[in-house]
Amino acid sequence: MNTRLRLIFPIAALAAISGCNSTPLTTTKQPMALDFALKRARFEMSCPEATGSVLSSETIQPPNVGPRFQGPQRAQFTIGVAGCGKRETMVVICADGSDGCFAAEGR
Repeated sequence: MNTRLRLIFPIAALAAISGCNSTPLTTTKQPMALDFALKRARFEMSCPEATGSVLSSETIQPPNVGPRFQGPQRAQFTIGVAGCGKRETMVVICADGSDGCFAAEGR
């Protein structure tokens, strides 16, 4: 019985610790995505006072490149930016485990 507890306890502890970090990727990356979109839009619009808001967000599953490699999960945001009489939509993608994002013009 004692041996069984020694095997079960580490597994149960690992499961408990893993469950504590369940913040959605879109929640953790949203401030960074908004910052990247605003920096790009303010430059392109020549409008330092432009403001932005997240219009939508979703988690994108990583591409399955093969049996041994799978890319990181990514969060995709559509961000609306307005200022100086102009409006623009940006699509921002942030990868899990990354310190940066990619901001591109929307459609």
